[in-house]
Amino acid sequence: MAFKLPAIMRTTAARLSALYLLLFALCAVLLVLYMTSLSVRMLTAQTQDTINEEVLGLAAGYQRGGIPVLVRVVEQRSRQPGANLYLLADPNGQILSGNVQSIQPGVLKREGWTETPFSYERYGENAGRRPPTSTEPSAAQAAGEIGHNAIAVVLRLPNQMILLVGRDLGEPERFRSVVQRALMGALGMMAVGGLLIWYFVGRRALKHIDSVSEASRRIMGGDLSGRLPVSGGGDEFDRLSENLNAMLARIARLNDGLKQVSDNIAHDLKTPLTRLRNRAEAALSGKKSTAEYREVLEGTIAESDQLIRTFNAILMISRLEAGYSAEQLAKVDLAAVLRDVVELYEPVAEEMGVGLEATVAGDFVVNGNRELIAQALSNIVDNAIKYSAGVVEQPHVKVALERKGTEICLAVSDNGLGIPDEGDRKRATERFVRLEKSRSQPGSGLGLSLAKAVMKFHHGRLDLEPGNPGLSVLMVFPGSKDE
Repeated sequence: MAFKLPAIMRTTAARLSALYLLLFALCAVLLVLYMTSLSVRMLTAQTQDTINEEVLGLAAGYQRGGIPVLVRVVEQRSRQPGANLYLLADPNGQILSGNVQSIQPGVLKREGWTETPFSYERYGENAGRRPPTSTEPSAAQAAGEIGHNAIAVVLRLPNQMILLVGRDLGEPERFRSVVQRALMGALGMMAVGGLLIWYFVGRRALKHIDSVSEASRRIMGGDLSGRLPVSGGGDEFDRLSENLNAMLARIARLNDGLKQVSDNIAHDLKTPLTRLRNRAEAALSGKKSTAEYREVLEGTIAESDQLIRTFNAILMISRLEAGYSAEQLAKVDLAAVLRDVVELYEPVAEEMGVGLEATVAGDFVVNGNRELIAQALSNIVDNAIKYSAGVVEQPHVKVALERKGTEICLAVSDNGLGIPDEGDRKRATERFVRLEKSRSQPGSGLGLSLAKAVMKFHHGRLDLEPGNPGLSVLMVFPGSKDE
């Protein structure tokens, strides 16, 4: 049967926490071992320096008075409180003087520093007990056979007598024990603290992830109004939730726009399709002349062309609002675009009795698509001429290019009835929206929508302002003062 991890350990947060805890414990253990070893080495080195100083002092006494003076100095120093180890023995290892009652066998046979700590007993301690004979003092100490461990230097005098000067290791061992207990205690507290932090912080993170998963399931179930929870702590989960919520809000707006477009298409295209059907039905009912059939066919073609233009405008708006276009961007001279559009609409304006005037305050160049800008400006100029003709005695349309602060403004103003209501001005740029005053004019209600999409594509905006009288439509491009 395959081993399965607990459910909580199958989460990334739990695995990372366990890995960090294991790494932390390993580093802490290595730190304990290193600090303990370093402390013992430092104390051992200090002990050896102290013993060397003692040996130098005894050597000076021996040089002054020989064995009698050396024995006297050994007896004096061995009786002092906290004295080091002093032992003077004959050539056979029989103890003659000092504060050592017994010593581990074999220690006095080798001159110089003892390679390993050895066991010994001071006078008055463990009377009657024989010293151990093991060459492994650590094992003997563990068995309780000896009382102390020490290190020492063994010297053989010219008369073959043996002098041992050493120091008990109880203090370094106690220090090592204290350091170990302190570090292990600190390790334990840090481990407990790490577990508590992991429990509370990890639990909070897992709870947040569960709430995000639950909200995601509701959203995938079709509830696009749902949003991911934000705790307000400003952590990574909150930033992720805020970005995803912004994305969901945009998706919801696009879906609403798609629904609105679908409804508008079904509503506004129903009329021209009905006219097409009625014309075809009328042409088939009864006998008609060739001229009458031709007239019906020409009307059908005109209606079809209008439908095609409407669908092309819808596709263009959708592409632009989606934020991409197959068209190439380049430097565009807005003054040249203005002149071309005005020249194109001058005959139309003259035929409808509308005065058309162009004012250019300078040459302004923007990065964009010339065809899209020209199409947007053409739609605006066409609307201005169409909705001012026949409304006032002297209809007039003015197209102006100027700078306003750091922005470049391409404005089309007329003196017609305009759109006094601010709410209507906002609605006028939506797809297929035709205000009551414009119902009598031909069109699909996509001209300003396309212009708005073009300006959004160029990182600008389309503003509608009252002209007092009339209406001013502003194509505002971002610019800089050093252009």
